[in-house]
Amino acid sequence: QVQLVESGGGLVQAGGSLRLSCTASRSITSIGAMGWYRQPPGKERELVATITSGGHTNYADAVKGRFTISRDSSKNTVYLQMNSLKSEDTAVYYCLARYLFEYWGQGTQVTVSS
Repeated sequence: QVQLVESGGGLVQAGGSLRLSCTASRSITSIGAMGWYRQPPGKERELVATITSGGHTNYADAVKGRFTISRDSSKNTVYLQMNSLKSEDTAVYYCLARYLFEYWGQGTQVTVSS
């Protein structure tokens, strides 16, 4: 079992930056893949970015070139650096870990004001 705790959300103006953190309750080197998803108001949850244990990354087209996913195994933490934020990035952001099953964090709100 894996518990995930997200932090770093908040209110930011368009063009600004935020960094989200997701800390796992177990070593992330044993977790196959981790990632970030988001759910905008009134919409379905969607992929933002993923990173494998080998460091391979994947991004949604909407965030390529603006967001960067990374991991620090010494801290059991995955980060999402979000730059050049737009109002359409407003959403609840969820951390995901795939370790036999899928585990989700509680979500953190990101609000981008235009």
